[in-house]
Amino acid sequence: MYLGLDLGTSGLRGVLIEEAGTVIGSAEHEIATSYPRSGWSEQAPEDWIDACRAVIARIRAEHETEFSKLRGIGLSGHMHGATLLDADLNVLRPCIMWNDTRAAQEAAKLDQITDMRAISGNIVFPGFTAPKLEWVRTHEPDVYSRVAKVLLPKDYLRLWLTGECISDMSDSAGTSWLDVSSRTWSETALRLSHMRLDQMPRLVEGSEVGGDLRSELRQDWGLTGPVVVAGGAGDNAAAACGIGSVEDGAGFLSLGTSGVLLVARDRYAPKPETAVHCFCHAVPDRWIQMGVILSATNCMNWLSRNLRQSVGDLAGALPKSPEGPSAARFLPYLSGERTPHNDSAIRGAFLGLDVSSGPVDLTQAVMEGVGFAMRDCLEALRSTGTEPSSLMAVGGGAQSQYWLETLATVLQIPLALPRGGEFGAAIGAARLAICAASGAEPTDVMSPPEVGSIIEPRADLFAAYEQAYQSYRQYYAALAPLAQR
Repeated sequence: MYLGLDLGTSGLRGVLIEEAGTVIGSAEHEIATSYPRSGWSEQAPEDWIDACRAVIARIRAEHETEFSKLRGIGLSGHMHGATLLDADLNVLRPCIMWNDTRAAQEAAKLDQITDMRAISGNIVFPGFTAPKLEWVRTHEPDVYSRVAKVLLPKDYLRLWLTGECISDMSDSAGTSWLDVSSRTWSETALRLSHMRLDQMPRLVEGSEVGGDLRSELRQDWGLTGPVVVAGGAGDNAAAACGIGSVEDGAGFLSLGTSGVLLVARDRYAPKPETAVHCFCHAVPDRWIQMGVILSATNCMNWLSRNLRQSVGDLAGALPKSPEGPSAARFLPYLSGERTPHNDSAIRGAFLGLDVSSGPVDLTQAVMEGVGFAMRDCLEALRSTGTEPSSLMAVGGGAQSQYWLETLATVLQIPLALPRGGEFGAAIGAARLAICAASGAEPTDVMSPPEVGSIIEPRADLFAAYEQAYQSYRQYYAALAPLAQR
């Protein structure tokens, strides 16, 4: 048996699978996020441990016999978080999260250093780890002076599980400290951002062994044999493993809290100026390129909260299929934007509303706005020479037929839906555990699922949605200068 643990923004999910990939059981536990100031987002690392204990306890209670055969654990987690530890590996302050934008000025300064982009293959985004340490250096010097280790969120879980400070390449690629081409820490990038190599964890590939489960936990959990902990992955690379996006050109479109358009590559091909993320994959000799928007289903959650109607009711009021673009436009920049703008100051907006606009119009505009933002990501990926050979649609937003048809039409690409089962980051983490424990080849383990259905683009609406997309692009160009004031 193999366990995948996915540390998400809102909670931790655990999935227990057998070697053939069949899901035996799963459990989830919520995790709170605090927002001390505008643009700040923090979590308490001890809450991750509590969540992990709760998830393990539930899976053990429901599947004790199967759990007793556990041989490997894989880890996935939200990226870029700064978990700061002292010399005794005690937490110094709450983790600064991926969606925290306080370090925008520090990121801009680091990004202006030519070597940083050349080494990391990426823009130094405000949400990345390196600028957060620069912010701590400036604003919390006492904390900074005591930093002995910097761990990414899932790797703090690993520390609790194994007692070791280890990370993998895919997650570490989002720090701005990794040489993404050579898959090693860059002493130059560290020095330029006032950090040291000894403050970094040891690196392994995601499909390799990244520690052994502590004997105390094996005893507490009723396990008699050894249990390895795989290197694991950042959440998107883990999701790619779960959906089988490993071979060159295979990709997925994820409609979760954020939106991701990811394509696997068999070579390193960065183009930082496009704001496309170029990271190591969770398996050796592979990379991933991603267009990332910060708010996808979160836009629907925001609309639901403000209209005081459930997301299901809002989506259910739409027609079964798109009939053409809304007269209103929505810019989904509720927390700023990454691809293609790298703009932490821009904010969301409705445009083109009139006195007749109601909840249905707003819902349609929100779904289209997210679709247009994903089209921006596709165009950015194409500018790097990357063209997806196939796209699977995953995430909570993929449950809406209307939204999927809108996306397929805006992108002018068919979207495949996997048939049944689970294919998210927790499954990807469990698959990495299989590789680490058994030595299996990742390409043999991470096969894509059977396709349940394919959402075809609406050719009769191409022209209308293309015109709407072009007006959407003009709105960003017009509003961005105002957001900087």
